[in-house]
Amino acid sequence: MKRRLRDVPWAVVMLLPSVVLIAVWTVYPLVKAVQNGHLRCDVTGTKCIDAGWGRYWDVFISAEFQHALGVSLKLMALTVPAGLVLGVGLAVLADKHLRGIGIFRTIFSSTVATSVAVASLVWFVLLQPQIGVFADLFSGWFPVLKNPGLLNDPGTALLAVAFSSIWANLGFTFIIVTAALQSVPRDLYESAYVDGAGNVRRFTNVTLPMIAPTLLFVTVVLTTRALQTYGEIALLTGGGPNPEKSTTTIPYLIYGRNSIISGDLGTKSAAAVLLFVLSLALALVQFRGLDKRVHYGR
Repeated sequence: MKRRLRDVPWAVVMLLPSVVLIAVWTVYPLVKAVQNGHLRCDVTGTKCIDAGWGRYWDVFISAEFQHALGVSLKLMALTVPAGLVLGVGLAVLADKHLRGIGIFRTIFSSTVATSVAVASLVWFVLLQPQIGVFADLFSGWFPVLKNPGLLNDPGTALLAVAFSSIWANLGFTFIIVTAALQSVPRDLYESAYVDGAGNVRRFTNVTLPMIAPTLLFVTVVLTTRALQTYGEIALLTGGGPNPEKSTTTIPYLIYGRNSIISGDLGTKSAAAVLLFVLSLALALVQFRGLDKRVHYGR
């Protein structure tokens, strides 16, 4: 017991740098945002008054925030299931002991080293109606690729952004799921094969249960990333096409250069806090709802 007490000062010294960084870069900004969320500012954003906690409800029910919330939820619905299925599918395909399979693993995981800016620029060029490869190859079947272009059409702009986001996150999902697959004991597959289980049954009865904790983790991460999508929106559509603003997500509403609340500190802070609460609530729901179906090998 005395030895443990003697280790406490060293533990404090070791933890202090991390505690300071978390306090300065996470806790303080969050507290400040909560305080600023009480403010109601004029059109110039210079004169603000403290409107109390009711300000959060006012922002939540506002037309701008409700529209951005709907767009964010649509983007989440487009990207999370598709990204998870594609990532798992590629990981299963690459989980083979074949000559040259490492090349495919490198290709599948390459997007993890691609920044949002680079990924968005690639898709911006590919989807351009004048010079884009997709417009030249497929405009005969899909005229919208040429006129007005996927990024310029209110009905397809969000879908195009979702493609970019899925592609950018695919490498992350592939790497995490591949690591989980390699940790599954091979004797389980051999036992299932001896019992007469085919590929589909081995996947559903062995693979999925064993990698379920990883899938839960990836689902939560992809959901959080979808709700925080900003870079793709800013670079590909700028929150447009206008006037529909069909790609104005909550992050773009907060930080976007063309956002209608760009000069309102109070509203932006309240929206940021609401986004944090929404992300936390969805993560908790996912953990509580899916955790009962997850096997941790205990």
